[in-house]
Amino acid sequence: MASWARQVSRWCCLLQSARAAEFPGRLSGHCSSTQACRGFTPLPSRNDFLPWRWQAYRRVCVGSCSPSGSAKDGSFSSPESTLPSPVKQEQAKAETLPDLNAKIPYEDWDDIPPSSALEEISEEEAVQIIAEPLLPLQSSTLRDYVDHSETLAKLVHLGVDLSQVEKRQKAGQLLLTLDFEKDIRKILLFLKDVGVEDNQLGPFLTKNPYILAEDLETLETRVAYLKSKKFGKAEIAQMVSRAPYLLLFSVERLDNRLGFFKNELGLSVKKTKDLVLRLPRLLTGKLEPVKENLQVFNSKLLRIKERHMFLTFLGRAQYDPAQPSYISLDQLVSLPDEVFCTEIAKASIQDFEKFLKTL
Repeated sequence: MASWARQVSRWCCLLQSARAAEFPGRLSGHCSSTQACRGFTPLPSRNDFLPWRWQAYRRVCVGSCSPSGSAKDGSFSSPESTLPSPVKQEQAKAETLPDLNAKIPYEDWDDIPPSSALEEISEEEAVQIIAEPLLPLQSSTLRDYVDHSETLAKLVHLGVDLSQVEKRQKAGQLLLTLDFEKDIRKILLFLKDVGVEDNQLGPFLTKNPYILAEDLETLETRVAYLKSKKFGKAEIAQMVSRAPYLLLFSVERLDNRLGFFKNELGLSVKKTKDLVLRLPRLLTGKLEPVKENLQVFNSKLLRIKERHMFLTFLGRAQYDPAQPSYISLDQLVSLPDEVFCTEIAKASIQDFEKFLKTL
């Protein structure tokens, strides 16, 4: 806006200069008699008028808008300007007046304020405006966002079932905050490197979308831990595919889980490894059911041991189906003590109780 103000000030200066030069002529044209122009000082004579008028014109123009190359005494360099003819004066006057219709210089365009958002537009311009559909402010399904989210669209193309993902706590919100190229692509490449097949990536992320928020270096550290426990690449791929939450467990938790099965069950390292390979979800599931089943298993194991020793004491421990008096494992384990004693051991329950006290 400062440039507009300077432009207007320049125009006003030029108009005032031109009017100042013509002012004596208008006075002489409208005040030809002394009676009509009382109160004004006498004008110079005809012989003195032109030099007086030129001096006034030159004084105003030189002081207001003379070029930088003019002489210091106020005279112009052109010899024709010393005594201008009426035609010269008219040309000078025409050159002095500003053109109000002149275009704004390009350098002043930067000062023009931008168009307002409230500025009215024509119907033709309004028709050309393409408005994008608005995102729903709130929705209970990710389906409403698929058309607006490149990330969701690519996940659907990958085979992710968004209807199942949104049932998991805060999983839908997580996907809406992720960028496919920046956040998801590196996790997909990591899973492929671990051994997850391309056609299993969608089902895997459907079951465990939270892995997309994990740090890549942390995931690589957990895989390195499994390798340190002598699990091969194919075995790790099998475990991760069958137990999608496995890589969400920290190294400390994985180590505690493996130690639990080894120490509680009394299994060797090899047998612990075989158990985890067959049932990898034992590492990610809750331990309470495992502990309860372990207690049942231990109690049944103790019962089998006690009954076997009692049968051995009586000389009836016969487990060969081809021999008479064969005793099956089911009979040894599932029968109540009274039935076991009378039908299998051929003894009383009191004899069995007395034998147990000797152990």
